[in-house]
Amino acid sequence: MRLSWKREEVILACDLVASNDWRALPETAPEAQALSALLRDTNQFYPRELRQPNYRSADAVSRKTWDIVTAHPSYAGRRTRGGKLDRVVLQDFLEAPEHMRATAHAIRHVLETGERIPELSPADADFEPEAREGTILLALHSSRERHATLRRRKIEATSAAGSPLACEVCGFSFEEYYGARGTGYIEVHHTVPLHVTGSRTTRLEDLALLCANCHRMIHRGHWITPQELRQVVRVQHSAARAEAGA
Repeated sequence: MRLSWKREEVILACDLVASNDWRALPETAPEAQALSALLRDTNQFYPRELRQPNYRSADAVSRKTWDIVTAHPSYAGRRTRGGKLDRVVLQDFLEAPEHMRATAHAIRHVLETGERIPELSPADADFEPEAREGTILLALHSSRERHATLRRRKIEATSAAGSPLACEVCGFSFEEYYGARGTGYIEVHHTVPLHVTGSRTTRLEDLALLCANCHRMIHRGHWITPQELRQVVRVQHSAARAEAGA
């Protein structure tokens, strides 16, 4: 049974190629052997009972780096039979190299430390940019945003400062709209992605209070900050007012 490469695995392989000046790595390369050992050692992707003896061998890693190299726009030779995911990940590296190198670093950290990956809920899968980075980062990010203690501390600190529990983008207040049922409720969002922060302890200043709609819009398509989404809302409202007055 052929086990297809997961996005996280392809990101790690592409990171090797990028670090090697966009050249493939032979199976004898220490980097290829180290990645092989890392992927064979982890249980994050496939259970061991499904694996063939050559699962993610150094030769398999080398061949994957060739798939990535031959998909590069500058490659003029014969292309290998790499899949669509190889081309997608490669394009991500070409468009946002620092972002993708940081993503690879975060994935590698999770695999090397054996950090437990929480289960995903169906709603988590709608967080498109994190899903593009892979289920590992999506699960960890979603777990952080659901952390009850962090959420409570952020809400308490906001209330203690005399600030309203309202969305930092659109100003929506659950209490004002829903009355007692909405008292004390607001969603909490990590303003800096996991691939940037790594595994550091979350600080309250890393958190933003958002309504459910704005929270989803921040995650949709590509990651933007609450400040950037606020500007989107302002522009949209200005356009709507101008059209209504025309």
